[in-house]
Amino acid sequence: MLFVFDIETIPDYDFIRKTLDDFDSPEDVLMEKASEELSRNQSGFLPPMYHRMVSWVGLWIENTGMPSSKAGWHGEDELDGLNKIFDALMTYKDFGLIHHNGRGFDLPLLTYRAMKYNIQMPFRLNHYDIRYRFSKANTDLMDEFSNYGASSYPKLKHLGLLIDVPFKQTADGSEVLELFKAGELEKIEQYCYEDVMATYIVWLRFKYTVGDIPEDVFLNLNDRAVKKLNEIQNL
Repeated sequence: MLFVFDIETIPDYDFIRKTLDDFDSPEDVLMEKASEELSRNQSGFLPPMYHRMVSWVGLWIENTGMPSSKAGWHGEDELDGLNKIFDALMTYKDFGLIHHNGRGFDLPLLTYRAMKYNIQMPFRLNHYDIRYRFSKANTDLMDEFSNYGASSYPKLKHLGLLIDVPFKQTADGSEVLELFKAGELEKIEQYCYEDVMATYIVWLRFKYTVGDIPEDVFLNLNDRAVKKLNEIQNL
């Protein structure tokens, strides 16, 4: 079984304040300072250590690509969210992963947050099949399309434009914090679910393109997935 997943986060303000020894600055000033001192990229986006999880969605699919079941969570109790995603991952012993930039963000985030709360992750997440960068059991679309960094990394939204399937219709990653502050946690999970379906659709197209999925199977699964994406976008 394969787990297509995505995680939504907001800055961990308490940890950032401790890291910068700044307990007085307003949040906007704090984040400017954090972007300058803690970020390792031009965008100022903070590394996964400085984020906390507010939602996740996972879609179980069979190795053939056929969807099986969906799981998800949203909330302010991050420990509860971590326990739920780890419980979901314990459903199958030898699962694989599919994601977009999961190696660079989502998986390190899970490790950092598990350490914070002193809880154990599923053993499979530290298995060679998952940790090995070129593993076929852990598919990061950013690695697949960039040939593991030899070319540029594609944005998920741009991959959607390439294949004429509109992504990012419910929200954008930059809006998650404002949605959280407004108490719209269900909206965050909806956005997360849209990203998961987008990732699944791109993965399907990629597997068909390289000849791993027959045309009749691809057309059936892709049609169903695009309809589901439209349904999520129109909730």
